[in-house]
Amino acid sequence: MTRLIFLGPPGAGKGTQAKVLADWLGIPHISTGDILRDSVANQTPLGQKAKDYMDRGDLVPDSLILDMIRDRLSQTDTAQGWILDGFPRNVAQARQLDELLEAMGQTSDRIINLKVDDAVLIERLLARGQDQGRSDDTREVIERRLQVFHENTAPIVDFYGDRPALISIDGDAPMAEVTQRLKDAIAP
Repeated sequence: MTRLIFLGPPGAGKGTQAKVLADWLGIPHISTGDILRDSVANQTPLGQKAKDYMDRGDLVPDSLILDMIRDRLSQTDTAQGWILDGFPRNVAQARQLDELLEAMGQTSDRIINLKVDDAVLIERLLARGQDQGRSDDTREVIERRLQVFHENTAPIVDFYGDRPALISIDGDAPMAEVTQRLKDAIAP
């Protein structure tokens, strides 16, 4: 059984690597963004609550996101493990996730921190914006997203810092090399 939490800045390759590892391990890749979109699209009770916040332009509260994660981690396809991508985004959420996992009788086996220098991330995201026609990948928006990451999400690494489960991987390498480093890090 493998349960992984993926951390890292925007553009580090978390989603891409999480999908590759999920396929390799035969476990679900759980993106909080996907959970939110699926819950809203399927009009679940939690999705309807989330939609009310989203329609007003408000952030969906942590408590509601945690309820959605609890529901997702309780589904049968997670029995052999899971990869959580996009949550937690701050230390308060990391504490809440710890409490949730403890209440569910689960733990995370590894907390993977993908590290990439900001200059590399900016270039990656600018290229992605051009390749995919994404209007939100401008230099100003990217720099703001990185600032928010450093202020809110990067401290999670310190929160998990004393745990042997935390592994930092250099994400500034060819994709296949990063994938191999990840496989080596999580191999039993």
